[in-house]
Amino acid sequence: MIRKTLNASRLQQEVDRRIHRLQEIVEDGVKIRVPRPQLQEPDKTGCNWNMAHFGNAVGFERDIDGVLKAVRAEYNLSTESKSATDPFGD
Repeated sequence: MIRKTLNASRLQQEVDRRIHRLQEIVEDGVKIRVPRPQLQEPDKTGCNWNMAHFGNAVGFERDIDGVLKAVRAEYNLSTESKSATDPFGD
């Protein structure tokens, strides 16, 4: 399967959205802090990013790992950087 690419903010939002839809997390009313994805060399599956150090996640590690595995299988982190162009054309 070919992965879609997202920028870091969109990837972070997607992981956040999926985590906060999980039944256990909804029932407990917990708010988990989702970190920014970090670019890495593609692993054996071809995924080029990872996330670590979720906040307020004690007891939900297995749920978070499941979401992370699913999102990593669907998306890669965009590696295109915005060029530092002068907005005034100088």
